[in-house]
Amino acid sequence: MLRCGLDCERCRWILPLLLLSAIVFDIIALTGRGWLESENQSQTSSLWWKCPNEVGPSGTGSFEEGCETLMHYAWGRAAAAMLMCGCIILVICFILSFFALCGPQMLVFLRVIGGLLALAAVFQIISLVIYPVMYTRQFLQGDLVTRYYYNWAYGFGWAATIILIGCAFFFCCLPNYEDDLLGNAKPRYFYTSS
Repeated sequence: MLRCGLDCERCRWILPLLLLSAIVFDIIALTGRGWLESENQSQTSSLWWKCPNEVGPSGTGSFEEGCETLMHYAWGRAAAAMLMCGCIILVICFILSFFALCGPQMLVFLRVIGGLLALAAVFQIISLVIYPVMYTRQFLQGDLVTRYYYNWAYGFGWAATIILIGCAFFFCCLPNYEDDLLGNAKPRYFYTSS
């Protein structure tokens, strides 16, 4: 599959498109309101706010609605900072990927991009693990009656992280197929006549 994708000139732009989709998923995760939701939908939480009495998706996440900011807690600031750092590194890699795939002299940047993507994935994994562990310990430990679900925005954060891991792998492997990328490889025949 990798060999066939590298032979096609148009297919080399799949990786930047995947990075673009990861950026969109990260933005949804950063701004989304649905990180955590109670079963009866009386409480919602995002990366930034905990709203215990919010009804419906029309809430603004403000102090007037009874919401509490998670930025008062060190773990809340750490989770937000790690996810934002991962997103910033991802945007930088997205921009660098266009330059790296444009010409033969820029192929040396492919492994650098792969390494940066792996670093961004580590930041995001740390953020996506810190949030549920510390949120549960801080707010939900005594509440054994209500069920809580990690929701769509949290899932988009994990989707972006999985895309980052896959793209990091491919960007690190692409320099091994430099001739295929540049169109200098000799054709390989799977059938030979006798």
